[in-house]
Amino acid sequence: MTRILLSGCCGHMGRVIREIVKQRDDCEICAGVDLMTESAEFPIYTSFDDVCETPDVVIDFSHPSVLSSLLAFARQKGNLPVVLCTTGYSAEQVEQVHQAAKELPVFYSRNMSIGINLLIGLAKKAAQVLGDDFDIEIVEQHHNQKIDAPSGTALMIADAIAAERETESRYVYDRHSQRKKREKTEIGIHSVRGGTIVGEHEVIFAGNSEVIRLSHSAQSKEVFAAGAVNAACYMNGRPAGLYDMSDLI
Repeated sequence: MTRILLSGCCGHMGRVIREIVKQRDDCEICAGVDLMTESAEFPIYTSFDDVCETPDVVIDFSHPSVLSSLLAFARQKGNLPVVLCTTGYSAEQVEQVHQAAKELPVFYSRNMSIGINLLIGLAKKAAQVLGDDFDIEIVEQHHNQKIDAPSGTALMIADAIAAERETESRYVYDRHSQRKKREKTEIGIHSVRGGTIVGEHEVIFAGNSEVIRLSHSAQSKEVFAAGAVNAACYMNGRPAGLYDMSDLI
């Protein structure tokens, strides 16, 4: 039985995770951390400093500002595994995650969907085959309450493609101020915010007289929550290191 400490337990994703865990018999939520508290079947604390329980793993679906205190808690409790699902980390925070993985088991993915991670694999293969003959554009769409743009997943896709290209890639987020031809080194990244769109990602490979499109559509946030719970059970007892969805798959 995997005992989970859920950071962000009162948020939308936290509630979805709670419902998923209720339907499983291989894990349970032993405590939660959130600035907003409510009645629940487990104790909820407003700070990691107040947590009395010793979980097997921590799932974080909260806010980038929580990262430092979460990692400190994991170290204090004997190098607990952590599953980081929060997006919007700064470059400095991403480096903090990589440094923490030298002493903690850290599962870090900017998207917990198996489908998205399959799309990334296909996009990498396409970049290998098509080379510089095709221009690459990424379009992501999310609900109007999402704060960060572009999405962490769009950057995750762009990073994976860039790693496969022979030439150094340059991300272009907005073209309205530019009056020049598109350069081959560019990867365009475009954000759409509106309504209740859960998550749409499309990768466009535009060549001479042909276009290839790879797309993924999330119909419910449950796909991300299920991925986080699966990752938590997978990380229970793992040694220090940096893990992602490719390890889980």
